[in-house]
Amino acid sequence: MRIILLCLTILAGTCARAQNGIVRGNLYDAEDGAPVPFATVRLQPLGRGTNTDADGFFTFGNLPPGDYRVVATYVGYDSTTARVVLEVENEIEYLRLLLPPAAVNLSAVNVSARRQRQREDVAVSRVTLLASDILELPSIGGTPDLAQYLTVLPGVVSSGDQGGQLYIRGGSPVQNKILLDGTTIYNPFHSIGLFSVFETEAIGVAEVHTGGFNAEYGGRTSAIVDLQTRTGNKRRLAGLVAVSPFQAKALVEGPLRPLGESGGSISFLLTGKQSLLPQTSPRLYEYATPEGFFRTGGDSTAAPRGLPYDYRDLYGKVTLSGGNGSALDVFGFQFTDDFAIEGLAGLNWSNTGGGGRFTLVPPTSDVVIDGVLSASSYSVNLLETDRGPRSSGIAQYTARLDFTYFGGREQVAYGFEFNGINTDFIFLNASGITFRQEDFTSEINGYAKYKRSLGDLIVEPGLRVQYYASLNTVSLEPRLGLKYAVHEGLRLKAAGGWYSQNLIATQNDLDIVNFFQGFLVGPESRITEGENNLQRAIHGVGGVEYDASDRLSFNLEGYYKGFTQLLELNRGKLSAADPDFVALSGTAYGGDVSAEYRSGPLRLAGNYGLAFVDRNDGTEVYPTSFDRRHTVNLYGSVGFGSQEQWTTGFRFTFGSAFPFTQTVGVIEDPGVADNPVLTDFLTGNGNPLVLLSTDRNGGRLSDLHRLDVSLSREFIFGSHARLEIAASVTNAYNRENIFYVDRLSGGRVDQLPVLPALAATFYW
Repeated sequence: MRIILLCLTILAGTCARAQNGIVRGNLYDAEDGAPVPFATVRLQPLGRGTNTDADGFFTFGNLPPGDYRVVATYVGYDSTTARVVLEVENEIEYLRLLLPPAAVNLSAVNVSARRQRQREDVAVSRVTLLASDILELPSIGGTPDLAQYLTVLPGVVSSGDQGGQLYIRGGSPVQNKILLDGTTIYNPFHSIGLFSVFETEAIGVAEVHTGGFNAEYGGRTSAIVDLQTRTGNKRRLAGLVAVSPFQAKALVEGPLRPLGESGGSISFLLTGKQSLLPQTSPRLYEYATPEGFFRTGGDSTAAPRGLPYDYRDLYGKVTLSGGNGSALDVFGFQFTDDFAIEGLAGLNWSNTGGGGRFTLVPPTSDVVIDGVLSASSYSVNLLETDRGPRSSGIAQYTARLDFTYFGGREQVAYGFEFNGINTDFIFLNASGITFRQEDFTSEINGYAKYKRSLGDLIVEPGLRVQYYASLNTVSLEPRLGLKYAVHEGLRLKAAGGWYSQNLIATQNDLDIVNFFQGFLVGPESRITEGENNLQRAIHGVGGVEYDASDRLSFNLEGYYKGFTQLLELNRGKLSAADPDFVALSGTAYGGDVSAEYRSGPLRLAGNYGLAFVDRNDGTEVYPTSFDRRHTVNLYGSVGFGSQEQWTTGFRFTFGSAFPFTQTVGVIEDPGVADNPVLTDFLTGNGNPLVLLSTDRNGGRLSDLHRLDVSLSREFIFGSHARLEIAASVTNAYNRENIFYVDRLSGGRVDQLPVLPALAATFYW
């Protein structure tokens, strides 16, 4: 009831303020009808400016009657101008603007629309990515992918090439929410961690919030990755096909009703990719997996050579665009992964779902309405020859409704969300104890956020209210973001708030590599006396943005995350009477500094991160297995040739050593616990047992560093067709980066060695 009253109050206030006219519209690429995000739009003669959002939408509110001129500009396009007249008070006019590609090469123009957007938004701990950003980075196997780009972002730690996951500013994977068109994706990375389930060329805008995110996001205590796919080509049939030693992929898009100067349009977008590693790696990369690489028990020679990773991703979307900016997306996806080693282990998972996403721009209201209705189902199964089976399934149903009011120098957003979550989990631990959870729960939340520009200061307070049905708990989560412009090139910023979640993963902080990604919800019975089982965190982030010139910019941020309560599966329980879950707390703090230089076809970027991450189980404080103290990323690309048809790039990563618990010895287990009477201490042969140090994660593995390089050549055929040939070398100097160590044999296994590849992509 409090949520409803709060939102009604805000709605009444926004309606009361709507006493003047509005000019709004959408900005599209004149050639393919795609939205142009983050372009600059100015309203003359008032001199007011704004940026388009991810859908190319812009709005100017609180306008008196008058004669106005709207000017839209973006690098690589000719500017466009439209005249609009507001004849009476409260009049609302909608414009559809088409930006024609520039008649001259504007690559030397050093104007960044995203930099302008940063000046107008709080944007603390937020990185905004377009598909073009990902395509600029040297790629593994000549196949650009979001998974590879995320690993070079400030504050992001990757645990490895295989079975690896992302840890964002001290948060484990389960503490990161991954959204695809508003739908939760539970496992966005394949077992070979070089590739995500997302198709790069289908990405519209991806926003990565590494901490301090505001009230529109909830249900996770560390980070958010919000990805929106783009609409299909609204002008003509187009697509691409690509092949590399790692995978083959295709994309087809086009209009069902073409985009015109006015009226609606309908377009579609279909993508798919299929792993080729089971066929190509035994011939091309046999050396990448020596004997015993995937040894999990039994005969180490049983494992095949090559990289036994198989995956398939399918995604499709139909977009109906109205004549006034309203739109409806209907989408569906199926992502599958299969990691199999004959005679040793087999793992497979799938994530299937779909839904609808709409934007409603009422012709007589200054409030824009967005909504999502979707379902997502994830299941994973693992079978090992020397252990019992493990399986996990989770299904989520989401209904979300958002309202946004755009004023002159203010913006109000509020909304509601319902999530229904169903889990089915089975796990057999090493002691023969079976865990089982079949549960259905729901989450209901509401939020409100207010943004106001007060001269050089931007203030963005927010409040989120989360209700967790299974825990019968309400969480009030205030959030706040601030940015102050000292002058045009220097800005101070800060953000923070309270965060919560109910979801628990089957991994724990002792894991570095774990292919089995299971999920379950928090138990209803209390684990900690006097406390409910809601997992909570507090964030605080502060930083400085500095634009040294049009070409060079710097960003510095310090952060603190206090995880006041975390829950983990008690996988080491010895009897049925032991608790299924254990409660922890922890902290993560540190800082990141990054720099970027852009000048025409040249882009150079780099960042350094210092981090401290620990956990407290009530008896000791210890570093997590992903507590990487120092991280350095350097990357860049440059185009050259008469028409910049050649592009070369590099990426270098350094990461200091991960912690691990050291081995102090190996003893023989005579099996007394199983058969205390018949055990023969003189002739019996028991199983070896590894004794671990009591200093948890007191040791450190070796440092990681790797260089990737690429060179590509583009061939143009007519106005639309082109072919790109890309040569790449991953781990160019064949650095032996550690993957894991077999504690019994002492054998060391490394991450992937040097991997040369040649890829081809044909666009039409």
